[in-house]
Amino acid sequence: MAFLSPLLSSTRAPTATTELETLLSRGAARRGAARVAFDPTKLPLISLRPCQCPFGDRMSEQQDSTSKSSSSSISSSTQESEEEVSITIGSLLAQAKNNSGHSLGRRLSQLGSIPHTPRVNGKIPNLDNATLDHERLSERLGNYGLAEFQIEGDGNCQFRALADQIFRNPDYHKHVRKLVMKQEFRKQYESYVPMEYKVYLKKMKRSGEWGDHLTLQAAADRFGAKICLLTSFRDTCLIEIVPRDVTPTRELWLSFWCEVHYNSLYATDDLLTRKTKKKHWLF
Repeated sequence: MAFLSPLLSSTRAPTATTELETLLSRGAARRGAARVAFDPTKLPLISLRPCQCPFGDRMSEQQDSTSKSSSSSISSSTQESEEEVSITIGSLLAQAKNNSGHSLGRRLSQLGSIPHTPRVNGKIPNLDNATLDHERLSERLGNYGLAEFQIEGDGNCQFRALADQIFRNPDYHKHVRKLVMKQEFRKQYESYVPMEYKVYLKKMKRSGEWGDHLTLQAAADRFGAKICLLTSFRDTCLIEIVPRDVTPTRELWLSFWCEVHYNSLYATDDLLTRKTKKKHWLF
């Protein structure tokens, strides 16, 4: 077969070369034809501007309506929450009328009380005077069979003591302060405030701000209650604060010593059996 190899090589090589050239030329022709067929200038233009998007207006309307509905639902839920709080407060106040405190009033009926004059807080006594005052108050409590439910001294003691007398839970002090501040009618109380009334109200609304004799009067007016203060004062031991326009339906008893602190008062036996009521979940 060796003599056939020159013949085979001479006959196949030209054929393979010719076929390869033919294929290459056809491929080039096809690529050229494809390049000519793809003309980007002849493609249709598609605009993606939002104003021409077929769903743009509809989507924006849906977003606006969703935003409005969510804001309205928030405001309505806030109103419902406030109404629910008001209803609950009213219910708790109605229940609290049973805690009238009249038994203490009968026990101390022989004590003479002095008229109450609403006023803001004055000078704070020094430590020695405060100690003597508390000893005097403790002696008075023992003489009349009374005991103090100790209230936290965090600046909210007046409102905590009132909350304990009204709701049997001092933790309601923020809501008592809020209700009292709403009762602070300018015409009734402005003459007792030695500063701009708006400044006084803004200050007194803050948690931790000490209550004074003016807020006690406002509390008596708001809750329709006679507030009885057993004090450490030398000249008198009982101050009664009565509501201005209504006959009091209950009594709230507080101890007050040295112009610095309020506690909630009970008969000694009642304090031993006193139970703090569970705070409502809304508060």
